[in-house]
Amino acid sequence: MDERNKLIILYDYYGNLLSTSQQSYFEDYYFNNLSLSEISENLDVSRNAVHKQLKVSCDKLLEFENILGFVKKSNELKKYIEKIDNEDIKNKLIELLEN
Repeated sequence: MDERNKLIILYDYYGNLLSTSQQSYFEDYYFNNLSLSEISENLDVSRNAVHKQLKVSCDKLLEFENILGFVKKSNELKKYIEKIDNEDIKNKLIELLEN
């Protein structure tokens, strides 16, 4: 998995733990595909400030995963769930895991 996709998955799990401004920078860059310059113009801050906030946000997401490990645990659970023969139970577990 490339770094961009990894960060997006981490954001799905831990994005609410970032500040509102960090969420905004992250979403503009990774989801709205805005460049650093576009974000800096929209928010009236320097390009360097945008870069720094993105770096801090990404570092925090990686740190949250290192401490909590929800993504790793979720992936491991999915592997075990796939081995379950009962489709009703399998589907319910997948539904619980994804919510």
